[in-house]
Amino acid sequence: MSSPDAPATQAPREIVVYTRPGCPYCSMLRAGLRRAGLAYRDVDIWEDQDAAAFVRSVANGNETVPTVVVGDVRMVNPSAGRVRAVALQEYGMLGSERRRWRLGGRRPAAGGAIARHERESLTADQ
Repeated sequence: MSSPDAPATQAPREIVVYTRPGCPYCSMLRAGLRRAGLAYRDVDIWEDQDAAAFVRSVANGNETVPTVVVGDVRMVNPSAGRVRAVALQEYGMLGSERRRWRLGGRRPAAGGAIARHERESLTADQ
């Protein structure tokens, strides 16, 4: 099943986080992404009606945020760890993570990246 295209043009290797003001789950996710050293672009669904329509198309008609797009994968209310795993699978090593791991940070286990069959089931569900 193909997922609808995101309303805003997505740059290569970009993580897009659809949010709304005052959303505590969005705040927690953004903090986790910053701690992981992942750059992302916020899109406020209350300011962008096309973005709101996209989120509804991904979240079974609901405006559930955070909704995240990484490459071809759409996720509704994921953890920062989940976004990181999908970003690693979709894009490979991301800039600041490579430096942090080289300085002694924790590397993911060999099976830590999202499995292909799991990624396919994620996109099929959405």
